[in-house]
Amino acid sequence: MADLRINLAGIESPNPFWLASAPPTNSGYQVQRAFDAGWGGAVWKTLGDPILNVTSRFGAVSFNGQRVAGFNNIELISDRPLEVNLKEIKETKKLFPNHTIIASLMVEPKQEKWHEIVKRVEEVGVDGLELNFGCPHGMAERGMGSASGQVPSLVEQQTYWVKEVAQTPVIVKLTPNITDITATAEAATRGGADAISMINTINSLAGVDLDTWNTIPHVGGKGAHGGYCGPAVKPIALNMVAECARSPHINIPISGIGGISTWQDAVEYMLMGASGVQVCTAAMHHGFRIVEDMIEGLDNYLEQKGIVSVMDIVGKTVPKYSDWGDLDLNYKIVARINNDICINCNKCHIACEDTSHQCIDMLKDGNGYNILKVREEDCVGCNLCSIVCPVDGAIEMVEVPSGLPPMTWNERQAALGAVSCKVDSVK
Repeated sequence: MADLRINLAGIESPNPFWLASAPPTNSGYQVQRAFDAGWGGAVWKTLGDPILNVTSRFGAVSFNGQRVAGFNNIELISDRPLEVNLKEIKETKKLFPNHTIIASLMVEPKQEKWHEIVKRVEEVGVDGLELNFGCPHGMAERGMGSASGQVPSLVEQQTYWVKEVAQTPVIVKLTPNITDITATAEAATRGGADAISMINTINSLAGVDLDTWNTIPHVGGKGAHGGYCGPAVKPIALNMVAECARSPHINIPISGIGGISTWQDAVEYMLMGASGVQVCTAAMHHGFRIVEDMIEGLDNYLEQKGIVSVMDIVGKTVPKYSDWGDLDLNYKIVARINNDICINCNKCHIACEDTSHQCIDMLKDGNGYNILKVREEDCVGCNLCSIVCPVDGAIEMVEVPSGLPPMTWNERQAALGAVSCKVDSVK
């Protein structure tokens, strides 16, 4: 086997797969079951002052036959007494000393509150702390969660307060409900965070029941916005991880969260800069045993690539992630249709004709059969035809030489500016 062990800000774990702070990590019973199944770590469901939860709590979005493409919840932090949680954390760590237990914490933005809970939690032997500045519902209305996480100065200040007393690494969990997540990531860095985790859930409403007109979910006919997660949020989360990973002002490890359901998802996150990943919705959908496939798939992938340690893939794609202005305007690809396997559903033709660049022609071959052919001189390489095609390999996007040297938008503008200056000087 490849070496699947990770080290995230000094926190060691037998593999990169952690359960995120959520319903699956609400008790010692659950976390112990998860460790038995193979999870490398767990972020305990957020601890704080006792709260009350409501029923019902969850909603889901299914799409095109896929159940739970997105998941919405209005559940708050742990509603069990802090003393009970601490007792179970201590027992679980004793039973599984080599597995990672992170305590997720949320309290009012007061220095003494943070100092008190940090000291109490560290006494039971956790491996690290995760500060929940991301919860978008319930707690935000009380000045906690994303209410703090959307204000960089509050993120920095509270991180600093925790670091004043913390003896274990501190991870700051960031809210995606903000214009630029790098602003709060930088604030966490300034506050002394050892790592950041992202993303927490996105403000959302799962839907409306067309018969009763109630929101989904609803509590006695009343609804409220919740937090959205699951496969649907992965592209959003992956971008935010990438933006933080490539920022020169955020030089701390990242724990990636958001729609991770397979080992392939985990590899994408790690390539984009995450040192490890956290999973919630997939475990709620399929149970803890999904980690077995994740571990096996990741191990096989690394072996096929000839990679000894999973840590060797962290951040390898980050240098390839840039701004639009740095892309080569002279790079060219075109679509080519393999009519030997094309099933003539014409979806590519319809998509191109109606919504793209009208460059796929419907022709007849020598035997009078319908075929589709791309006019490559008019193709802009948008990928739409290959995206809508239901047959793998029927449409290939092929790189063609443009005969021109690479030229970015920024370089083009600089060159135009230089020409303009020369013209002005001549005048």
